[in-house]
Amino acid sequence: MKPLKIVIDTNVILSGLTSRNGSSYKLLKILPTNKVAIALSVPLLFEYESILIKNIKNLNLSKTDIDDFLDYLCSIAEHTSIYYLWRPILKDPYDDHILELAVSASAKYIVTFNLKDFTEANKFGILPITPDMLLLKL
Repeated sequence: MKPLKIVIDTNVILSGLTSRNGSSYKLLKILPTNKVAIALSVPLLFEYESILIKNIKNLNLSKTDIDDFLDYLCSIAEHTSIYYLWRPILKDPYDDHILELAVSASAKYIVTFNLKDFTEANKFGILPITPDMLLLKL
């Protein structure tokens, strides 16, 4: 079975590293398998880093742990360039780079808790989906 190509919104990464009880954590645990393939761009990686460092006290992780996690993501992800060619499209213009990444990578899903922020993704054949919903599809 071909892995589902996804883009993971920062709120899901943060949630998965904050608690081991939820679907975000379960999603992070299946990343090494061939069930999903994640797309990653430089701007999204920097966003992950910024938000994780900003929340470092809540994560119970060190800066080295965060760096190791981000290095791991880079090692398994499909690296995709984005060029900021069309903006603004989404309700939150700061999320446009996530949609552009999903389009450029031909991802099927944007995994997020902010479904309402990504309703316009449907116009591009990309579905916003929560971690719970994605896990049910696997």
